[in-house]
Amino acid sequence: MRALVQRVSRASVTVGDDLVSEIGPGLLVLLGVNREDGPEQADRLVQKLLALRIFEDAEGRMNLSVRDVGGEILCVSQFTLYGNARKGNRPSFIEAAPPEDAEPLYEQVREGLGASGGRFGAHMAVELVNDGPVTLLLEV
Repeated sequence: MRALVQRVSRASVTVGDDLVSEIGPGLLVLLGVNREDGPEQADRLVQKLLALRIFEDAEGRMNLSVRDVGGEILCVSQFTLYGNARKGNRPSFIEAAPPEDAEPLYEQVREGLGASGGRFGAHMAVELVNDGPVTLLLEV
């Protein structure tokens, strides 16, 4: 699994004219599921994300987790995180899990995080204000 994690002051997801989810300060997690991933990787990623210390403490150091600061989490499926454009100009997505395998693992991560989410498989508009900016790529 790959997760592009951004510390945000706010984020939202819309599908068409429908506001699907929105959060205040917290994490936006763009989640890609690999065809080799299973429930174990989902659990490991949840634990990593909940413990990730990327929020500032009183001294201005990144020393607090999303739990510590009472932040919200928005988790959005993003199969394009497994896009490979090493050969040519058109990305290949063969490493990404097919939707029928990816969706249950995405839901496992989202539920484990207690996160709101996007709409799996939909064309979504994601808006965010990156705080810092702080952006990390995690792989488990």
